[in-house]
Amino acid sequence: MSETSHKYWLLVTGLVLAVLAAIIISTGMGYIHVSAIDIIQVIAAGLDGSRFVEGLDQAVPFVVMDVRLPRILTAALVGGGLAMSGVIYQGILLNPLADPYTLGVSSGAAFGASLAILANLTMLGQYSVPLFAFCGAVATLFMVLYLSTFNGQMSANTLILSGVIVGAILSAGISFLKYLADEQVAVIIFWLMGSFASRSWSDVGLVAVALTAGSCIGLFYGRDLDIMSLGGRSADSLGVETARTRTVLLLTASLVTAVCVAVSGIIGFIGLIIPHLMRFVVGPNNRRLLPVSILAGAGLLLMADTVTRAVLPVEVPIGVLTALIGGPFFCVIFRRRQRGLRYE
Repeated sequence: MSETSHKYWLLVTGLVLAVLAAIIISTGMGYIHVSAIDIIQVIAAGLDGSRFVEGLDQAVPFVVMDVRLPRILTAALVGGGLAMSGVIYQGILLNPLADPYTLGVSSGAAFGASLAILANLTMLGQYSVPLFAFCGAVATLFMVLYLSTFNGQMSANTLILSGVIVGAILSAGISFLKYLADEQVAVIIFWLMGSFASRSWSDVGLVAVALTAGSCIGLFYGRDLDIMSLGGRSADSLGVETARTRTVLLLTASLVTAVCVAVSGIIGFIGLIIPHLMRFVVGPNNRRLLPVSILAGAGLLLMADTVTRAVLPVEVPIGVLTALIGGPFFCVIFRRRQRGLRYE
């Protein structure tokens, strides 16, 4: 094993341990403090099918297994999913300012959720709003792909332009729905700001499946994505089916984003910040960049959610907090790009 590979696996191991430690620490924080040993005992008992832990208050297993862990794991998985999508978008569009919302997927999800809230659609109970958000995101994706494809060809510029156009139309639609919402406008605004409150184990399972599938597809096409960065002609001459690969990866990243947004609401900048930072650490190789970005994204969003849940006196919507963190970072990247720094 080369020294570079050794350092990479040390980094991956360190990130895995950091995320696990963050999960344990975050689970113990809150109105009811729970020690790390008690958390491990409760999780072990839960895996055995028992909720009873001798010597512990009976409220502790409920707090850990039914209230905190689903929220914490959902936050970590959503962070990993958004970071993974950001790696793919930046690799396809060759633009460090690209993130999971470049193609208007978030606007589509927001429009679908706003429509469900306004119409008071409850046929699927608590899953009605996430389902409409997912459908809106998927419909937006296919509209953008349709607008950006001419004679079977698709370019990064037309993708971005189509995403901006569709996103602007949907943003106007969301504003109109908020105007019609009356007393429900507060519910729509709260959803748009993002939150992990009241997440369940079904949300954890849904995002975990989407992230696992998306990661496998991203790793499988990682080498092709590296070659595509050399340009369309070079990629074609090296045997890469550029159009097919781009479509598969766009669909994968956008569907993972759609699932994440449907579960958590709009959470920006994770897909922008993490891939950019990790690229400085491990380089542009996408097969190495994807795993570390997923782990770093999981850790960052988990820490942000822990701060707003257990540290701040009032819970701030997670989307607001990530925007406050990511906004200045976006400005720095934009200024560096204006000065002509090469994209790696």
